[in-house]
Amino acid sequence: MTIRVLLADDQALLRSAFRVLVDSEPDMEVVGEASDGAEAARLAAERRPDVVLMDIRMPGTDGLAATRMISADPSLAHVRVVILTTFEVDDYVVQSLRAGASGFLGKGSEPDELLSAIRVAADGEALLSPAATKGLIARFLAQQDTAGEDLDPARAERLGSLTGREREVLVQVAGGHSNDEIAERLQVSPLTVKTHVNRAMAKLGARDRAQLVVIAYESGLVRPRVE
Repeated sequence: MTIRVLLADDQALLRSAFRVLVDSEPDMEVVGEASDGAEAARLAAERRPDVVLMDIRMPGTDGLAATRMISADPSLAHVRVVILTTFEVDDYVVQSLRAGASGFLGKGSEPDELLSAIRVAADGEALLSPAATKGLIARFLAQQDTAGEDLDPARAERLGSLTGREREVLVQVAGGHSNDEIAERLQVSPLTVKTHVNRAMAKLGARDRAQLVVIAYESGLVRPRVE
């Protein structure tokens, strides 16, 4: 199956480089290019890509707003947004994850890392850069705690719908662990872990694993630790 990719970046030269890279892969094709967030959201609805590579900072409608627009459209529930950023730790990226992005990737990443990220996002099985994303969310939410902001009570309440095993798996997901790693830690099969993850996503209304990580922190199930 060919992975359909939409490119959203205000720099034409960078889009061209991404297009050449993506189109060189036998299992991928670029189905559109956008120079701002509004165009990205419009093309996502029109071209139905599997993955959107979204620059977080663009003139006019930015990547955050575009991600929210795509995530809010039920007909685009299959679309995975990967945020491209020049910042490894950026509060804006966390907002994007909350808005529905599947993960983030630094613009300085190697070509193989970018291609792998596209495949991972399209597959929906693993969180992009789990350790980095976990650390990013932890820092952001730790800052919220010190500012006196409360945890999300609605999400904390929804955790009550999870079984004990689903909560255990969610804690492991928030720790940035893959299904295979969780299976080894809990001494169950990877398929069993996948089933628990999918059920937790359904119960908590999460689009993917990235959203599960956010929910785990926002609900207070996992407390952020800052080095």
